[in-house]
Amino acid sequence: MTSKLDQLKQFTTVVADTGDMDAIARLQPVDATTNPSLLLKAAALPRYAEHLASATAQAQGDVGLACDLFAVAVGNEILKLIPGRISTEVDARLSFDKQAMVQRAERLIGLYQQAGIERERVLIKIAATWEGIRAAEELEKAGIQTNLTLLFSFTQAVACAEAGVFLISPFVGRIYDWYKKHEGRDYLGAEDPGVQSVTRIYNYYKAHDYKTVVMGASFRNIGQIEALAGCDRLTISPELLGQLAETDGTLARRLTPGAGSEPRVTLDEKAFRWGLNEDAMATEKLAEGIRQFARDQEKLEALLAAKS
Repeated sequence: MTSKLDQLKQFTTVVADTGDMDAIARLQPVDATTNPSLLLKAAALPRYAEHLASATAQAQGDVGLACDLFAVAVGNEILKLIPGRISTEVDARLSFDKQAMVQRAERLIGLYQQAGIERERVLIKIAATWEGIRAAEELEKAGIQTNLTLLFSFTQAVACAEAGVFLISPFVGRIYDWYKKHEGRDYLGAEDPGVQSVTRIYNYYKAHDYKTVVMGASFRNIGQIEALAGCDRLTISPELLGQLAETDGTLARRLTPGAGSEPRVTLDEKAFRWGLNEDAMATEKLAEGIRQFARDQEKLEALLAAKS
């Protein structure tokens, strides 16, 4: 019988959420994505030691540049194994500085191009703050496509679609975590708040013909993945990809265009900030996610600084 992973690939583009080359080669996703946490893990692996040394030498004491060089080196290695794109993240500490994010994105694209990788194979990951969305809007107009991450709310999703960003990554598992903790109960399948959030966004985008790709992210179990089968893309950890590959049984498509009827919304900055403020979960998880990525970025910088 066909595995659930193979069935999922029939109507959803599968993305590997990892920098593990062996897992990528084994599971054969179309795209892959990294973040500061995954890069920090990659930096501890012997296979990346040469890339760490090279990044440090080229940067000549600029640890920020060394981090970008290392990220691009890892991305370049991953691109050798996949037919699609790699997502590479802008320093989370820049999440409230539009121009700094634009400049860092341009540098990352430039480094990829120096390595022989065209911009069409790269997505720049940016936190879905108001400033991040505005930076993404500018980058998209300049031909640099973006992946808006740390997205937890419908408000963020609406603003991203209106800005014309290429792709969003709503975080299913972190939404689930918050509600499980605050409501004191577990959630399964379609009742999962993270699943409901992505379903609403997907239906809204399709109803209003937004071209922005919806890529569910941050999964805790394969039940969440199954409940979103049919979503444009899903970025999944090697562990859960492995579980899907080893699981038989029928996997039904759950999301299809045409299921939504929610009225179209237009947001200015005030409406965006108020909508986000009114969503306690999204406000907390966005701030927490930025802090976590910032700490891992600092750890990666410290590691590279120690090698210089």
